[in-house]
Amino acid sequence: MKTFANIQARLLCWTADEDGASLVEYALLIALIALVAVVAVRFFGQELSTSYSDIANSFP
Repeated sequence: MKTFANIQARLLCWTADEDGASLVEYALLIALIALVAVVAVRFFGQELSTSYSDIANSFP
């Protein structure tokens, strides 16, 4: 009976460990930031390039 209680206690400690969850959350956050950056560059890329070119051409 003691062995079963030991195994049960170890399993409960193992399932209560949340270190892996933090890693997954950070990975999802980084993926979301990268996705937003790619979408922003695709959406605003040509417009910003034109604006920068106009500003650069306005200088003598």
